[in-house]
Amino acid sequence: MPTTKQRRQTARRRLERQLVRRAEQARRRRMRTQVIASVVGVLVVLAAVWLVIVKTGDKKQPAAAASATPTASQGPTAAPVPTATFTKKKHAIAKSTGPCKYAETAATQGSTYTHDVGLPPDPATTPTAAHTMTLATSQGTIAVKLNAAKAPCTVQSFVFLLGKKFLDNTYCHRLTTAATLAVLQCGDPSGTGQGGPTYQIKDEGLKGATYKRGTVAMANGGPGTNGSQFFLVYKDSQLPANYTPIGTVTSGLDVLDKIGKAGTDNANGEGDGHPVLGVQIKTAKIS
Repeated sequence: MPTTKQRRQTARRRLERQLVRRAEQARRRRMRTQVIASVVGVLVVLAAVWLVIVKTGDKKQPAAAASATPTASQGPTAAPVPTATFTKKKHAIAKSTGPCKYAETAATQGSTYTHDVGLPPDPATTPTAAHTMTLATSQGTIAVKLNAAKAPCTVQSFVFLLGKKFLDNTYCHRLTTAATLAVLQCGDPSGTGQGGPTYQIKDEGLKGATYKRGTVAMANGGPGTNGSQFFLVYKDSQLPANYTPIGTVTSGLDVLDKIGKAGTDNANGEGDGHPVLGVQIKTAKIS
């Protein structure tokens, strides 16, 4: 019979395989989106040329474009979680000049899943004042003491985003209930797990990072790819120190326990899916 240590090692290996598989799926989705965007761009140019020829009375017709019209790449569904409608802007890729160096990325700018609110302020001296993030959810209120001393750029970003009501009326899209990973993941306005702002934040405070009960940390798609998605740990979880810790839950762990106990909608029994209780962040405020 496997020992407890062997069962934990098996669970950890299974989790690592799942994380690698998800990262590869996300990479393929981004590639499909970029290819489709290129095709749409070509079709727009061809349509413009055809319009000019028609208006100038030229009898020569441009070569026919492909008859099939490409459709937008469909990300993973988040049903029954509704998706948000985002604004899109077209402008040069921007980068802040302060110590945080917030930078827009071509991969996220104008994406269906992102919400462009510009870049956070990035003063020469990054503020390290203490803040509390209060999440008023449909299941109860959760208060998080943000650690600006260890993650100043990330906390500064949250102060900026929440000041713009970035997370109001959004849904926590992921819950895990495995023995080695018990977290509620939130912070994506699109409700798909692919969304956030159009800029990224560098990793902070990774040295010696652990993910004990009550820890709040940033979700990411690899080094230096933090956006607005974060996860709240409701049971001690075993993760590599790759996720920027931003604070600690000071009240509302009972709310997280209730959400975790209700489980996920994953019929495969893997303990990784949408929370059954349907957690909506009604308001997210900074004080």
